[in-house]
Amino acid sequence: MKKLQNGFYTALGTPLDKNGNLVAESLEKHINQQIEAGAAGLLLMGSMGKEAYLKNSTYEDAVKIAAKTNNGRLPLFVGAMDNSIAKVMEKIKLIGDAKIDGVVLTVPFYATVNDDQAVNWFKIIADMSPYPVFLYDLAVVTKYKINLGVIDKLINHKNIKGIKTDDWEMIHAIERKYPDADFECLYSGLDSFDYANMMGIGKNLDGMFSCTPKNGKKMVECNLKGDFKGARKYLDNILLLRDTMIKYDLMPCFTHCMNLLGCDGNFHQDYCLPITDEAKQAMKDTMKKIGEL
Repeated sequence: MKKLQNGFYTALGTPLDKNGNLVAESLEKHINQQIEAGAAGLLLMGSMGKEAYLKNSTYEDAVKIAAKTNNGRLPLFVGAMDNSIAKVMEKIKLIGDAKIDGVVLTVPFYATVNDDQAVNWFKIIADMSPYPVFLYDLAVVTKYKINLGVIDKLINHKNIKGIKTDDWEMIHAIERKYPDADFECLYSGLDSFDYANMMGIGKNLDGMFSCTPKNGKKMVECNLKGDFKGARKYLDNILLLRDTMIKYDLMPCFTHCMNLLGCDGNFHQDYCLPITDEAKQAMKDTMKKIGEL
């Protein structure tokens, strides 16, 4: 796999109809919007993509459509999180021969693991997976924090290629300790992307880029020029929309924002309640204020 470039990496949403089936045309439009905005890479089936909530048939359809639409233009990663090695491998099998650049995995998220179990989990899957494996450090869900000691035992595995984490101190520790390792670090701490870029951590991954591609593009352009103050302005725009979405109900508001961008379908979990007209207007007003509409 080629070395990943600095820039914004989008955790894509997954548009569904009322029966939980993929709205293929919407996913295609979503991916093309991100590519046109200059995204550095794409994560399908991350948290924002509802990977844990989808039918296997929808999962399979989404991977095939995403890979075909992307057509190798950007690095494309696919989440395959689950609670047993057998179930993860079943999802990886669904990917088939789709052209992707790696699978992204948390530890199991139903029962808490310890360090030895986490190492064993990732090693066994990496030994079996036909695709490179990237670790997903998501302690808020898994109740387990991947630590440097675990990285020490995994970083030289030939099929483990990186980590997605909001722990910039661990990223610095990895890069200091293993400067020549074939191991990528993607930073997912949205609130501190400005400081991360100032410290040289330039691969920023988040689901909010799905509905803020214009601001993501401008943020990266500023960072590449060393204009960190300018970049902060666009990050503040993204955070404003995020906080407005949280105020009313994050995922249904995400659906409305994506629909405003012309991507049809439901991007929220199927048990969510509809948002109010007030919330819809707030989303539209904020999207206009930050320049996405």
